[in-house]
Amino acid sequence: MYRPEIKILDCTIRDGGLINKWQFSDALVRATYQAVCEAGVDYMEIGYKASTDLFDPKEYGKWRFCVEDDVKRVLDGLELKSKLACMVDIGRVRENDILRVEDSIFDMIRVACYVKDVDKGIALANEIMDKGYEVTLNLMAVSTNLEKDIDEALEQINQTQIPCVYLVDSYGSFYSEDITFLSKKYLQALPGKTVGIHCHNNRQLAFSNTIQAIIEGCNLLDASVYGIGRGAGNCTLELLLGFLKNPKYNLRPVLKLIEDHFIALQKEIEWGYIIPMMLTGSLNEHPRSAIQWRAGPKKDNYVEFYDQLVGSEIVK
Repeated sequence: MYRPEIKILDCTIRDGGLINKWQFSDALVRATYQAVCEAGVDYMEIGYKASTDLFDPKEYGKWRFCVEDDVKRVLDGLELKSKLACMVDIGRVRENDILRVEDSIFDMIRVACYVKDVDKGIALANEIMDKGYEVTLNLMAVSTNLEKDIDEALEQINQTQIPCVYLVDSYGSFYSEDITFLSKKYLQALPGKTVGIHCHNNRQLAFSNTIQAIIEGCNLLDASVYGIGRGAGNCTLELLLGFLKNPKYNLRPVLKLIEDHFIALQKEIEWGYIIPMMLTGSLNEHPRSAIQWRAGPKKDNYVEFYDQLVGSEIVK
């Protein structure tokens, strides 16, 4: 439970924004960053970097783009104790969207890609490292990949200077034995690199799977306030802070943040353990179908949604 190498990354605004197109108020983002700092969390991922010619700013909130001036304005006057991070998707960001690190408020940029696009992910990560940032490469949805494809991707990454690679349970489908198997695989294939863990909570296993990853040697841990995140959400930051026996972490500011902001927010937007999200996780499917179902007129018709997922011929 205590390893000095362990660090926490808060992904509240970035992953939570997948629910509401990053339409968070400046006050909420500022309060979240302040609480994360007071809690001793190492990094806060405040959103994505993305090009405004690819995403309409009239539809998406500012945390989809993380323009430097917007971030500086919202955090103005706060002591920047927690390092700031953002995420980029390959093909959704232009080179000129990312400044050199000395001209930026950001310390870390995380590159997200699928195993099939690992060469593109490596190329983008190299460009970002050349600009001076801390970088991670997040291999998404590896529950859908053949083992040999994961092995080949890790072999490619091992030949690079990328310092950190994330094991990502995008669909919330993994059990602890899956985390053990893949954590060991990543660590053995990537000697000298940090392995991170990002879990979703479709089966209510995000926290326990994060613990399992810690046991296996993963040292960069993703979590979010009150578990907010796409679909069923993520490993809850408050549980993780309470678990780690590191005196630098302080649970109280996060509890206060939940009390002041996130209880009310959950009445406006939906996240957390919900049956349709559980079903997509159990079937190792992207949660988009569950999200669409919950937005429709039959959102609580769980049997009908299940039958739709598995196929009527199986039900009969």
